[in-house]
Amino acid sequence: MGASYRPQLTNAARPATFEVEAYNERGEMVPTSIAGEHPLTLYVDKREIVTLMTLGHAPEALVIGYLRNQRLVASLEEIRAVQVDWETGSVAVTTTTGKELELGKRTVTSGCGQGTVFGDLMEEIDHVRLRDDVSLTDENLFILLDRVRRHETIYKQAGAVHGCALADTQGEILMFVEDVGRHNAVDAIAGYMWLDAIDGTDKVFYTTGRLTSEMVIKCAQMRIPFLVSRSGLTHMGHEIAKKVGMTMLGRASGKHYLAFTGRERLRRTATQPTALA
Repeated sequence: MGASYRPQLTNAARPATFEVEAYNERGEMVPTSIAGEHPLTLYVDKREIVTLMTLGHAPEALVIGYLRNQRLVASLEEIRAVQVDWETGSVAVTTTTGKELELGKRTVTSGCGQGTVFGDLMEEIDHVRLRDDVSLTDENLFILLDRVRRHETIYKQAGAVHGCALADTQGEILMFVEDVGRHNAVDAIAGYMWLDAIDGTDKVFYTTGRLTSEMVIKCAQMRIPFLVSRSGLTHMGHEIAKKVGMTMLGRASGKHYLAFTGRERLRRTATQPTALA
């Protein structure tokens, strides 16, 4: 379904890559693409909140998702406008309420570029319970992994970025976002989900990065029941996934995965290779 409300937005995406000179082992100059990285200082109703280091490819969605996942705004309707100005390296958010934000304590997380979560990390998590009436077949999981592998990405061109994808349980990629930190990529997807009124309760979230507590919490806040990574996970991420009833799949590549939590949502349908005698 489409969103009934959208705040005023700039369209201020920066180029994802830049070409620079590099010299190879033979002393030859090789024009090489590198990923962008830009500081973007967030102001909410003229109050400075945080400076994000970002690729700058989807700054408006990033800011909206950041405000959503940090629980600094309760709904999209609270955001009147998001105005990005790269000349000053700032983004001004105007709210409809104008109320003072309660930032509380800050926790510096293990996300790339040191993500910051405001307030108690476990706040609200005690009350989150993800849908248990949705399932994912391993065949469709393998379809998703193959599509991610073949997806044209900034990483293939320049490296130095993490990618996140939102998909349905048929393995169809609905959106793919890359940024210099995986926490930025997940925030941008959260922003797009709000803008397009996408329900996360039957979706799959894929990330190239490790599954930390921050990643699990953000997916739980978006009510996404499946979290998949080609990488590993942390103990705290594992504990929180169990707590909210999330299906967490790590080391997912090709036709291999490890189901760490929520195995009951998985259905084995793909043909399994015959073990050698």
